[in-house]
Amino acid sequence: MANVDQLFRSQFGQQGSIFTDADGEIKPPSNKVFIAIQFVADTTLDSSTGLVSDTGNDGLGFPGTNASIHDGSTQSAVAGTGGDAIDVSNSFPAGLTIFGRWTSINMGAGALIAYIGN
Repeated sequence: MANVDQLFRSQFGQQGSIFTDADGEIKPPSNKVFIAIQFVADTTLDSSTGLVSDTGNDGLGFPGTNASIHDGSTQSAVAGTGGDAIDVSNSFPAGLTIFGRWTSINMGAGALIAYIGN
């Protein structure tokens, strides 16, 4: 039986976090992902490596700069339609938190806290 406390911690960012206010890439520890990003200041991401989605999660998709997610023309049980990739013109306001699974973040300008999980 799984330890509920450990499960809770691994899914809600209790495995640590990384703060950055510098232009450049951050990555979670090996075999981990960022599961939430809290924007501390108005923030933009850098190019196609700004927010790289975890692609090994049972076909689930999360918004990123590496590809558009849920952008197909046919809706299914796991895929939606109309999604776009995030690009350098998108700005995330201070105070916003987004949830998903990302393997790296490359910030252009601003400040954020990235929470680590499984």
